Amino acid sequence: MGTENISTGAQALPSRSRGGGIVIAATLLTALLAGHRFIPNVRGVGSLIDSGAPFLGLGVPVLALTALLRRSRRALLAVLVPAVAWAALFGAVWLPDGGGPVELRVASQNLKVGNADPSATVRAVVASDPDVIALQEIAGEARPSVRETLRDRYPHEAEQSTVGLWSRWPIRESVGVDTGLPWTRALRAVVAAPTGDVVVYVVHLGSARAGRTATRDHTVEALSAALRRDGAQRIIVLGDFNTATTDRMMAPLTDQLHDAQAEAGRGFGFTWPSALPVTRPDHVLYRGLTAASAGVVRTPASDHRAVVAGFRR
Repeated sequence: MGTENISTGAQALPSRSRGGGIVIAATLLTALLAGHRFIPNVRGVGSLIDSGAPFLGLGVPVLALTALLRRSRRALLAVLVPAVAWAALFGAVWLPDGGGPVELRVASQNLKVGNADPSATVRAVVASDPDVIALQEIAGEARPSVRETLRDRYPHEAEQSTVGLWSRWPIRESVGVDTGLPWTRALRAVVAAPTGDVVVYVVHLGSARAGRTATRDHTVEALSAALRRDGAQRIIVLGDFNTATTDRMMAPLTDQLHDAQAEAGRGFGFTWPSALPVTRPDHVLYRGLTAASAGVVRTPASDHRAVVAGFRR
């Protein structure tokens, strides 16, 4: 009799504990989704997790499938919690937004240093029919072909180091913008659009690597300071920011500017690497306008996809 009781109890234990590990994992995943910005940003680890936060949602179907295989209703209910948390944080990006008339179309493209066919890249951007095109990483050898490709449709240009702006409409003025790098690779231009002047910034912020984000972070701060001092009513900021808008370090910019992709696009709009994008370092930020559309254009020969957006007053 005693042996039978012991055996029965041993068999019951797996039944009672079934799904317990999934419940714990779901709890941890929820905490990470809700509190990833509280993780200390030591050597850029916090920024890395912030940028990759949308991918934390991949843990939900994995846990759900595991719960189904184990036939644990309790575990399956627990998985609903991180699913709801992810939907609350990121689900809105898939809802239709924007719409209405467009008065100004913009595009931005990182050409990539060493681009084997910069003309092909630029032609793909032009095919989206923007009124204003911002380019980054315009290497010396690429400059002549880029100018030749854009000259007829975009006769007005402004350049600063490796960044440039091409416009269908006159550019009233253009100055370099100091973002704290050893050389100036950002500019501010006033574009005389038919509906009124629009200030356009073209930027390529500092590079960031795992454990080394100080330079990028400093350039974000410098650009945000320049924008706070800028009294222009309508501003569009285009370029390669070297981080996603979900990164806490982008707050100085996103606190004073809107994100066109978030306001008028659909999905995350990933742009890098171009073959299979997993993050979005390229952005269209703005203020004083209404975003009507936003999206991503796949372009050849570059490691970035282009970002596009349409605006009206």
